[in-house]
Amino acid sequence: MEKRIVKIVLTGGPAAGKTTLTSQILKLFKQEDGWRVITIPETATELITGFGIKPFDNCMSMLEFQDFVIGDQLHKEKLALDAAEIVPEDKVLIVYDRAVMDDKAYISDEDFVKTIAKFDLTEAEVLAHYDLVLHLVSCAKGAEFAYNLGNAARTESLEYAREMDDRTLRAWSAHPNLKIIDNSVNFADKIKRALQEIYRAVGEPEPMPQKKKYLIAMPDMEQLTSAYNAATLDMMQTYLRKTQPTVERRVRQQRNGTEYLYFYTEKHLMPDGTKWDTEKPISQKEYIQYLMEGDPALHQVHKIKYRFTYRDQRFEIDVYPFSQEKAIMFRYSDSDSVELPPEITVLRDVSGDPEYKNRQLAISQTL
Repeated sequence: MEKRIVKIVLTGGPAAGKTTLTSQILKLFKQEDGWRVITIPETATELITGFGIKPFDNCMSMLEFQDFVIGDQLHKEKLALDAAEIVPEDKVLIVYDRAVMDDKAYISDEDFVKTIAKFDLTEAEVLAHYDLVLHLVSCAKGAEFAYNLGNAARTESLEYAREMDDRTLRAWSAHPNLKIIDNSVNFADKIKRALQEIYRAVGEPEPMPQKKKYLIAMPDMEQLTSAYNAATLDMMQTYLRKTQPTVERRVRQQRNGTEYLYFYTEKHLMPDGTKWDTEKPISQKEYIQYLMEGDPALHQVHKIKYRFTYRDQRFEIDVYPFSQEKAIMFRYSDSDSVELPPEITVLRDVSGDPEYKNRQLAISQTL
């Protein structure tokens, strides 16, 4: 199979949803399905927080700062392309949290042309680097109530956010595959529409599996693993103290064989009742630091997750150490007809039942 590399830019004004969309991309385009996702974080933020390089604060002009930003962006983009050619997966998605054209929003058109010319580039050549540009409109335009939700540290005013959203859109306006994702419905719909554009760009149909959740009698997991070649994940989830009433925080340690991975997740509750999750990988050191913020009222949730397929359906079974007789099973399928492995005995459908959510299990420690 010929390797295919698709390069997608996520851009837009402040509080647009780029972090959440990146989290969803990482969840949907999985290695087990033949994908490799390479993410390039926002360069300006890295330079400011990691190197202390700031415009104006240390007598550096915005133009000089953009010179640093563009140089670093181009370097990371080359590394990402080199990595995409090396990784074993044939399907590679490179996701840019902002890219070179974003810098045009912060300086004059003439200065931008001069700056990229230092790197032997024209605007047309820069635009040609990317296959799809998703402009996520800032919450400051059409969803003002959510502008500061989940980010008490946000300092940009609504007026500034709107201005930067307009300037950023103008900077990318010449790209032939620019898609504008606005706030016309709600945040969940916004992310869904963005994902639809990504599936169109990679040339694959958007998966729309129905998710059902069941309480089941504990099966013989050794037999089940052997029969369906189930993959196992050892997971430890820790809930953290709330710092904001509308945001639920947690960290997860995940062991795949001998490899340990760590994740930080935020679940946001919107005023209209909708929810969304934001998840990012973290280092072991960061994970240990977060554990110090654990909520003392909640137990850690330890489980072994078994993943397998049966008759074109995907199944996951969560086995908890506090329950020897019962387990939780998830079924993902496009079909309404249910075909379960003969080894499974369903006790009842608990889809949407709050008693069987992980947070409640952290309280009750019982199924």
